[in-house]
Amino acid sequence: MKVLTAKQAWDVLANEAGSVLVDVRTPVEWAEIGLPDSAALPRPVVCLTWQPGLEQIFLEGLLDAVPDQNNRVLFLCRSGMRSHNAALLAEHAGYADVTNIVDGFEDKHGPGTGWRAGGLPFTHIPLSGS
Repeated sequence: MKVLTAKQAWDVLANEAGSVLVDVRTPVEWAEIGLPDSAALPRPVVCLTWQPGLEQIFLEGLLDAVPDQNNRVLFLCRSGMRSHNAALLAEHAGYADVTNIVDGFEDKHGPGTGWRAGGLPFTHIPLSGS
């Protein structure tokens, strides 16, 4: 598994054809905290929640969303922990090129770290039924 900061991941997503961003947080987090803005990227963001105990459901969703296991898949969560576990699971399932975004969407490791704090484009999505 590779690791990148959010800013490094942005460069990969903007410049590497076939790279895919998978945000593994929850719908509440996407709505309240934000979601990488797929309008600013050449391809959509895959929103697929990873939770302990639901690994098989996550893998089924990942295979549906990213059927080509040779694509570079970058995983994002709030702080880099859930995305680490999701990346390990994907790698174990046969994905050849997985990357964990170590500073997450809004990590607190220092000034300017994480997707949001680094000034990368993001948006909010409404919760279903809102």
